[in-house]
Amino acid sequence: MTESCAEVRPASAVGSRGNFKLLSRWLNKKQQSGAAAPAQGINGPRVPRHSGAWAALRKRLQSEPGLQIIDIGTTSPANINYLTGLGHSVFLADVVFDACTGSWQAGTDADDQPVWNVEGFLEQALKFSGRKFDVVLLWTALDYLPEAFVEPVVARLFEATSPGGQVLAFCHTRTNVEESTHYRFHVTPGDDVEMQLTQQFPIQRAFTNRSIKQLFAAWSDYRQFLAKDSVSELIVTR
Repeated sequence: MTESCAEVRPASAVGSRGNFKLLSRWLNKKQQSGAAAPAQGINGPRVPRHSGAWAALRKRLQSEPGLQIIDIGTTSPANINYLTGLGHSVFLADVVFDACTGSWQAGTDADDQPVWNVEGFLEQALKFSGRKFDVVLLWTALDYLPEAFVEPVVARLFEATSPGGQVLAFCHTRTNVEESTHYRFHVTPGDDVEMQLTQQFPIQRAFTNRSIKQLFAAWSDYRQFLAKDSVSELIVTR
C-alpha cells in the first residue's frame, strides 16, 4: 500500500445544530482576523454530536473483534486507540486531502471542463493490494471530492469491502456555508462522535435520498438514520 493508506494494528496483535454554529463562528473569526488556513491536521475544540449510525455500528465493533477497518480522514489518535483497543486493525487514508491538494487535473475537454486523472488518484489514495475490509468509516468524504472521483471511490470501496462489510457515511443534504464546514470526526465509547475543525475544503455537493440510493445501487442494503442537522447518516452494507 502507498503511504496514504497506512495500517495500525491492535495492541493485542502487534450534536446538534448549535454545535455546528459554534465551530463555524470560530472558523469565521479566524479567517476574518487574517489567520492562515489550517495546515493538514486538526484544529480547535471538539464538539460532541449524537450519531445514531455510530451507535449502531459500535455494537458490531464491540462484539466482533479482529475486524479490518479503514478510517477516512486526517489521522485521529482517538480513533486508532479506541478501535485497536477493541482488537481491530485500522488502516488510514485521507482521500479528501489527497484529492484536493494533488495534481490530478490532466487538462480540459472540448467544453473547457476539467479532465481528471481518476486512475492515478485511486492508485495513490486507495491502493489496497487485494486487502478486504469489514468496516469503512467514510464520514463526509464524498461531499468534498471532485465530481469525477465520487463514483470511482465508491466502486473501489465496494471492491475492497468484504461481503457483509459496512460503510458508515455522513452526507450533507444542504450546502449552505454555515453547515458545510469540513470536520474530522472522532469516535467515542458512547453514542456521540466528536467534530473538530480540520483543513478546509469547499463542499462540492449535497445528497438527496435518491442520489444516495443511486450511488450505492450495487450494495445490498443501506440504513438511514435521522439527524437534527443537515447531515444524513448511513450504514451501507456490501
